[in-house]
Amino acid sequence: MKKLFLILALICGMTASQAQNTKGTWYVGTSDVVNVAWTDWAVTPTIGYAFTDALVLGGSVSQEDADADLALDFYARYFWNGMFVHAGMTGLNFDEIELGLGKQFTLRSNVYVDPKLVYNAGSETVNLGIGFGFIF
Repeated sequence: MKKLFLILALICGMTASQAQNTKGTWYVGTSDVVNVAWTDWAVTPTIGYAFTDALVLGGSVSQEDADADLALDFYARYFWNGMFVHAGMTGLNFDEIELGLGKQFTLRSNVYVDPKLVYNAGSETVNLGIGFGFIF
């Protein structure tokens, strides 16, 4: 029942607010907090750039633990009718491609939150992702 309520609340919220993208806008924030225990949360810095009003390309740097190598993650988002289609991957590993659908909410004038549902082809899982950051 809680999951149903959360999904309905997300759908209602997604239809109530509009994100505003403009060519030349920079996005600086964090990547998703998904499928991670609260004791393992980490901040992964991300940066993106709006090449058109509808297309944002970006990347982030991540590290699973202290013994792991740094990984470069890349993403693209195409905005359409207030929603966005998300595609991303870790490094140039095409086995770990992510595809998703989400909505970017602009809070105040330069703060955003972007919930999305993401399918990871490598692990064959669907996760709810939530990122946030600043718009410049």
